[in-house]
Amino acid sequence: MDDFEKKVTITDAMEMEEMDIEQANNNSSKTLQLLRTFLDIQQRRAQAYAKLKRGFSEYMISGGELAYQQLCSEITSEFNDCSKQVLEIESLFLNPDCCRVDLAQLLRAVQTQEKQKLHLTATIQLLKKAGRPSERLVSHENCKFREPKKHECVHVQEITEAAGTEEAEADAEYDNALKEAIRGVQDAVTAINEHLEEVRYEIAALEAE
Repeated sequence: MDDFEKKVTITDAMEMEEMDIEQANNNSSKTLQLLRTFLDIQQRRAQAYAKLKRGFSEYMISGGELAYQQLCSEITSEFNDCSKQVLEIESLFLNPDCCRVDLAQLLRAVQTQEKQKLHLTATIQLLKKAGRPSERLVSHENCKFREPKKHECVHVQEITEAAGTEEAEADAEYDNALKEAIRGVQDAVTAINEHLEEVRYEIAALEAE
């Protein structure tokens, strides 16, 4: 091999190496951008939860059912949009151009916990709307009215030990269901935060390259 051929071979090798480095940099830049977008989506989710919490507190005070249902519809739409965008990012990480299965799995883990968190949040609100069995308001729409302001109440029952025990058991079941749902939300939040910390570590590593 003469000097010219050696120079060509060395030049080709250097160009290939430069292309590989450029490709790696492009992939890192794309990964970094996708992870930042994912954190932005998580911020949207946090804001949606805060809005839902405020709306539910207002509903419990005012009893405005229509406003609360409209809020639930709006929040559901927001969460669906967030989930759709995260799935798109996940599919990009699985693409051969990116090939970051580990990050795709990380996002999938967050999605699973977010779904559980939303389900349990809805459960908590439904339970709080219903209230403890012993404290629920009684409707008199099925009672008989013989005179104005006087009626035979169908809810009047003889207070017995059995009835008291039944009510206490219903309250205990309600309390346990509420505590379990709250604990489930807390566990989901802890898991989500741990996953987000992994995402931040990955972002820091990519920025340091």
